[in-house]
Amino acid sequence: MKILNDIARPFRLLILNCSLLINRSVFLVFVQKEFYHIFRDKRTMLILLGMPVVQLILFGFAITNEVKNAKIVIFDPSKDDATQRIARQLDASQYFTVVRYVNNQQELKQSFQDGNIGMAVVFGERFNENLLHTGKAQLQLLADATDPNTATQLVQYASSIIGGYQQELMAQNKIPYQIQPEVKLLYNPQMKAAYNFVPGVLGMILMLICAMMTSIAIVREKELGTMEILLVSPMKPIYIILAKAVPYLALSTVNLITVLLLSIFVLNVPLAGSLFWLFVVSLLFIFVSLSIGLLVSTLVNSQMAAMLVSVLAMMLPVILLSGMIYPIENMPTVLQWVSNIVPARWYILAVKGLMIKGVGIVAVAKEVAILCVMVVLLITVSMKKFKIRLE
Repeated sequence: MKILNDIARPFRLLILNCSLLINRSVFLVFVQKEFYHIFRDKRTMLILLGMPVVQLILFGFAITNEVKNAKIVIFDPSKDDATQRIARQLDASQYFTVVRYVNNQQELKQSFQDGNIGMAVVFGERFNENLLHTGKAQLQLLADATDPNTATQLVQYASSIIGGYQQELMAQNKIPYQIQPEVKLLYNPQMKAAYNFVPGVLGMILMLICAMMTSIAIVREKELGTMEILLVSPMKPIYIILAKAVPYLALSTVNLITVLLLSIFVLNVPLAGSLFWLFVVSLLFIFVSLSIGLLVSTLVNSQMAAMLVSVLAMMLPVILLSGMIYPIENMPTVLQWVSNIVPARWYILAVKGLMIKGVGIVAVAKEVAILCVMVVLLITVSMKKFKIRLE
């Protein structure tokens, strides 16, 4: 018996090694198959390999609370040597860019309402004369406080530059000159953070609910194979898509009302403008978001891919590139160009104007026009690709 076991042992080892080799080769075949499945889906590969690069660039360049190149205007009725020197020092700094000189209070007010500037410097009359004869002169720093953090930094930077000019004069003339900046915070004198994040939260909620849920709802039908059944029904494809979008339109409207009620009665954010136009602009943004969801549904074939695209390709741009948290002026020029195609940027600007600044619809006509163009383009491209993919 022992002799038989000794003879059979090499055969058993050989069989065991063969089985291990076979199992290993089968395992490698399965691994190879999985790689083929991943590489075959080019869109998923783009998300897996491209998204980390995009996120690194965005987080590396866009996330900074340091204010640079902030646009300001100057109201200078004196136009003397002192005011000109202060204006040049402000413009020469990395923090400010003087975009224009205004001639009256109406132009100054219009600049703030248009949302083109973050701060204004208003010199008093006979500024240099008062400074030389009395040793004192006054100027105003008017800051747009709808973004409290940015307004605070702008005032601090401007006060530091003006203080530096004052020290320079004192060192030259040995006279205790005193330039007194008077700070005035517009639209948000109490510096409440809610004034800034409410428009951003509105944009993010509406974008995610409309875009993500619409894309997932349509892709689910494609993934389950029921879309073909719907298409052979008497209803036209456009009505099928609208039927998918209408419930999310209704839910988004409810969310819009809820957020506005909480903002006004709980967070004490004022509704300074027209409630009617605020709803109109919000509905327009909802249509943009629904159109994006429709476009995403034509580009992917699985619910997971739709969710990834919705969260990564839409949520991050809303947070980083819309001006919701980080000032767009701080970003590199390329990212500032990219931010122009982020719908939430224009919606947030319009909501700040209508809700907090109390401007009319004419003042946000640019933002409304851009959102309208986006709706038309997105719906046109989406419907064209939808028909092509399902034929």
